[in-house]
Amino acid sequence: MRDHVGMTEVSSLTGRLLVATPALADPNFDRAVVLLLDHDEEGSLGVVLNRPTPVDVVDILENWADLAGEPGVVFQGGPVSLDSALGVAVVPGESGSAVGGGPLGWRRVHGAIGLVDLETPPELLAAAVGSLRIFAGYAGWGPGQLEDELAEGAWYVVESEPGDVSSPAPERLWRSVLRRQRSGLAMVATYPDDPTLN
Repeated sequence: MRDHVGMTEVSSLTGRLLVATPALADPNFDRAVVLLLDHDEEGSLGVVLNRPTPVDVVDILENWADLAGEPGVVFQGGPVSLDSALGVAVVPGESGSAVGGGPLGWRRVHGAIGLVDLETPPELLAAAVGSLRIFAGYAGWGPGQLEDELAEGAWYVVESEPGDVSSPAPERLWRSVLRRQRSGLAMVATYPDDPTLN
């Protein structure tokens, strides 16, 4: 079952979700839901939305802890640069597609979703941010690498929703994103965790 978006010519998938297919063998991305923050001819960068860690945000970025949504933990954004942090925030009312705008310290990625400059004093963003997630590391692909994986059927490409970034139940995100699709993809949500037990 391959997604129609992966088969067509797409200039940029920035802001879309990559949902790991059951066939994807890389343990870093088993049942992963990746928000693409950047996708162009130079490569792709995203964060895994459904990999919470046991580390509380207050333990590493105390100033940002009050803005972090539940669960208030750091998420493992991917296998690259695990010692670096990325902030992704939803700013309600910023769903327009115009570049720029939004509060100081926030850069729109897609719709109301954007990257937070973690060097910005949190109080400058506090009134505007609806939800914030902190990610340790990210997922990255070199030029053409993601396109190859799409052609191999490793990922479904679907639209993101602002609530995906701040899902209070990240362990259920893979199934819930698939379930809301209006195609055969909704059936994939019922795929067993271990097909050998079926």
